Amino acid sequence: MAILEKLDKSAEAKGEKVKTLWQFVKFIVVSLGACIVQVVSLAILYNIPAIKALSDTAFHWFVFDYPVIEGERCGLALFISANVANILAQIVSFFINKNKTFNSDANTAVILPIYIAFTVGLIVFSAWLNPVIFQLCVEKFALTSGLSLTIATAVCSTLQFILYFPFDKILMHQKKKPVEENK
Repeated sequence: MAILEKLDKSAEAKGEKVKTLWQFVKFIVVSLGACIVQVVSLAILYNIPAIKALSDTAFHWFVFDYPVIEGERCGLALFISANVANILAQIVSFFINKNKTFNSDANTAVILPIYIAFTVGLIVFSAWLNPVIFQLCVEKFALTSGLSLTIATAVCSTLQFILYFPFDKILMHQKKKPVEENK
């Protein structure tokens, strides 16, 4: 980690634009890692027998529409696995970005609830968008459910990536002021 700290200090010394560019590069790497966590956990969850059994159960509630498509595994199984995988990816992303990307000493107890509220909004949006893309891929392009799920998840992850960087940069820029010693 000493190399990362040296690169952080070097970027910071070159000005705010270079520092932000370096943070963006680190954010990309963390996001790719979070995407891998999401796709792998999605594949694992989607294939757990108890969840897989819910593929034939349509799920329609609020803005969420996870129908059963003949010959494809979807329905409630897709809702559960996609959203749990998304939550796991966001947990990983928050802590790594806070500590490594933005080197933030911001009070986690203060910023975590704000992050959670923003994340809930994005997850609700993704939970709505994911089956729309999934259905499009299966019905219009005749793709398999596995490939359709991967494409839908990648699209939602990309949208989240685009929205999270500026949000995280603003939220996590706060640094604790050094405590002055009493003389």
